[in-house]
Amino acid sequence: MYFHDDSFFPETQEKQVITVAPYGPEWEVDDFPEDLPLSIDQHVQQAVNCYEAGATVLHIHVRELDGKGSKRLSKFNELLAGLREAVPDMILQVGGSISFAPEGEGADAKWLSDDTRHMLAELDPKPDQVTIAINTSQMNIMELMTEDDIAGTSMQRPELYDTYREMTVPAGPAWVEEHLRRLTANGIQPHFQLSSIPQLETVERLIRRGKYMGPLNLTWVGIGGGFDGPNPYNITNFMQRVPDGAMLTLETLMRSVLPVNTLAIAMGLHTRCGNEDTIWRHKGEKITSVEQVRQLVRISNELGREVATGKEARDIYRIGEQYDSVDETLAKLGYAPNRQPGQLGFTQHA
Repeated sequence: MYFHDDSFFPETQEKQVITVAPYGPEWEVDDFPEDLPLSIDQHVQQAVNCYEAGATVLHIHVRELDGKGSKRLSKFNELLAGLREAVPDMILQVGGSISFAPEGEGADAKWLSDDTRHMLAELDPKPDQVTIAINTSQMNIMELMTEDDIAGTSMQRPELYDTYREMTVPAGPAWVEEHLRRLTANGIQPHFQLSSIPQLETVERLIRRGKYMGPLNLTWVGIGGGFDGPNPYNITNFMQRVPDGAMLTLETLMRSVLPVNTLAIAMGLHTRCGNEDTIWRHKGEKITSVEQVRQLVRISNELGREVATGKEARDIYRIGEQYDSVDETLAKLGYAPNRQPGQLGFTQHA
């Protein structure tokens, strides 16, 4: 991404798109009953409250009435139908893991099978986006958790702590290519969740080889444990490699969420918050997903940067767009073109 001298001036920046993840699949309901919805009606109301507070992208997981993360796509269909009616302008983004929460005591925390995750392309009503991981990797969400982060929660239980510590993300090359094919064939935009520059490089190769031709919405996920950590050098190094035509959101966990989001707001990037990322305002003081959204809106207002409406966020994210060729995709995203036969030296942007 390229920064001009005036890039920190709010009048030169895109309006801020706030993603909220208010369904916290890693928590048990008793960890934060005031903010973790149980029934479908509660899920929908949580979305309405977050939208009214200023969030325009909703990251979706679903909980069963017994409190477990739902693995049933019929449950997602039920929620999506309710959300389409209640928050029609909100970008509905389904989490690509479906639910990584363990199903019972001693069960593994794991992403569902390749075939099951492919079925996200068949959801009805269809979401606007499905998040997609690139390259199989460790996802140890406990590595950066402090004792204060898990104090008084289910994650203090050794069996739950250990299962989240050993979690991995399955995202091999054959699965990724097939998943992109299915999503785009059904008019669903992939939202790339990336943990490092090597994953971004893989996305670029997929684009250069014609495996994906569309807008590039990225989230840098700095949660450690196999992913980048919330270090400003990691963030800026990643940003340097992101093409100018991409939309970049920053994501991290626990008490790093607010500082990293503040950086994102100041730099003209986009933000993500919610109880999937943190339940803490300060050490020992909880904060709801709606309060987190309001907090980001206040900071954005202080900096003079406007927050996008739902319709504006759709334009920024280019929801519904796809491109017709590799060359068009590279030009739209701000990548240099592919090298032509016999071409020597550095290739130039169009």
